[in-house]
Amino acid sequence: MEILWVILWIVIIAATVGLIAGVADIFGKKSGIHKPYGPYERFVKRGLDAFLATGALIVLSPLLIVVAVMVRVKLGSPVFFKQDRPGRDGKVFKLYKFRSMTDERGADGKLLPDDQRLPAFGQRLRSTSLDELPELINMVKGDMAVVGPRPLLVKYLPRYSRHQARRHEVRPGFTGLAQVHGRNSISWEEKFDWDVKYVDHITFKGDLKIIAETVRTVLKREGITGGGEVTMAEFMGTKGEEKTNQ
Repeated sequence: MEILWVILWIVIIAATVGLIAGVADIFGKKSGIHKPYGPYERFVKRGLDAFLATGALIVLSPLLIVVAVMVRVKLGSPVFFKQDRPGRDGKVFKLYKFRSMTDERGADGKLLPDDQRLPAFGQRLRSTSLDELPELINMVKGDMAVVGPRPLLVKYLPRYSRHQARRHEVRPGFTGLAQVHGRNSISWEEKFDWDVKYVDHITFKGDLKIIAETVRTVLKREGITGGGEVTMAEFMGTKGEEKTNQ
């Protein structure tokens, strides 16, 4: 009986946060040129994202604490990795993740290559996506959505073509079409094509399918690395494409 009361309170808290977030999004100031694909995107998605993220934060709090302690023991301080990332309409926000790399530097004082700073523990965090759990905080705040184009680096903004830049018409997500169609094993151009396809067709059924496929991809640990590298190679722009003025 006590478990049922705990579940009820979790649902009530998450639903309250979701309702507030949903109402604020509906009546809040709109920016950009993106037009919602349908009622789900316009009236439901933001509130549902906040509901799910809040519930997940509460339920997964013991796991978050365990991972935080392990990161502190294995990699030291700080436990969290914070970095500026562009969100909807290119607006920059602070992304939260668990730290997975060391700060080892060479004799010249510069950081060592990624493959030398990513220990086995960090690789396991990334392969299981546990390093990304703090992004739930970003979802509650409204910086991110559960499903959407992944938030990349700020320095990429002027490198996008006009087509590729459309990925910023919506909130970035914890997972998206690109993550379930190759993740880091496909090219940047393929990723951005998947992102724009999502931007143009946001539906409840589509989001559910992406979430389900994400679980399968994470369990199988597919597409974790790209081109034999431990991290995805830097995006330098697509030749022959007109760049944005961002």
